[in-house]
Amino acid sequence: MNYKVVVVLTTLCLVFLQKKVIAQFKVVGYIRPKTSMLADLEKIDLAKLTHLNIAFINPDTTGNFADMPALDMVVKLAHQHNVKVLMSCGGGSRQAYYGKLLKDDRRAEVVKNFINFVKKYKLDGVDVDIEGDDIDENYEKFVVELRKPLAEKKKLLTAALAYYTRNKISDQALEQFDFINVMAYDKTGPWRPANPGQHSPMSYAVEHLNYWTKERGVKLPKEKVIIGVPFYAYGFGTVPAANAGYRELSWATIVKKFPESKNSDEIVLPDNGGTLYYNGMPTIKEKTKLALNQAGGIMIWQLMHDSFDENSMLKVIDDTIKQGKQ
Repeated sequence: MNYKVVVVLTTLCLVFLQKKVIAQFKVVGYIRPKTSMLADLEKIDLAKLTHLNIAFINPDTTGNFADMPALDMVVKLAHQHNVKVLMSCGGGSRQAYYGKLLKDDRRAEVVKNFINFVKKYKLDGVDVDIEGDDIDENYEKFVVELRKPLAEKKKLLTAALAYYTRNKISDQALEQFDFINVMAYDKTGPWRPANPGQHSPMSYAVEHLNYWTKERGVKLPKEKVIIGVPFYAYGFGTVPAANAGYRELSWATIVKKFPESKNSDEIVLPDNGGTLYYNGMPTIKEKTKLALNQAGGIMIWQLMHDSFDENSMLKVIDDTIKQGKQ
């Protein structure tokens, strides 16, 4: 074969493989709309995502789901950009009624309602974000029973998992998920005033990754572990009235109020107002590189905290992915 032909074919193969790897790397963004879900979605560059998780869609206390008319258009827009849309159930705050809904006498009907909701809105799957004390003996049964009908319809089943509840997730439950979104943030927060500091350090991401891929009894392949990053800050310390709003800040607010701090991970507030801890641009870039090398993707909580301008964290992630695969 001609040498030039071999070079051309080799180059084409490398380009193809490169594109395939990029396509396999997941960028999972949660969105928690406050007003108009559709208006919020229009701010986001969907071309930079692979998965969109709608937080949170839960049944009522009887196990039934309310209609969500706007969800039709959200799914349509996302699918136009080849973005998969999942309903995320549960949430960080208590959803104590799940304890009753997922018992043996109610669970089958609730699972059926989930499947019908997925079908009705042409969703691509379910993300289980049941957390904390809401994870009980019925969690495993729920995800096992949810897995079968979703798999039959070629739909996804994923989970958002916190490190502090890792021992509450059984091996059988873990095996049901197509991938997991590890919440490598909230290591501390304003609810722990005696433990101030960075709530999402690089070491915490590494700790999550090592546990699920190396230390866990059921060791997940790296492609199934998605590293979560925060688009927000927590504030600690004495917070006078003037700084009372700094207990929790979005990335958009950080770069607006403190533009000189976008490349650092903390801000000392004026007038003895305490310290803000967050992930600046370099840290998000380094976590994306970590995910490219040792995980299956990046997960974002949450997209509406982004700045949607030249300081966009989603852009930092996207640029890093493209640079890493060049």
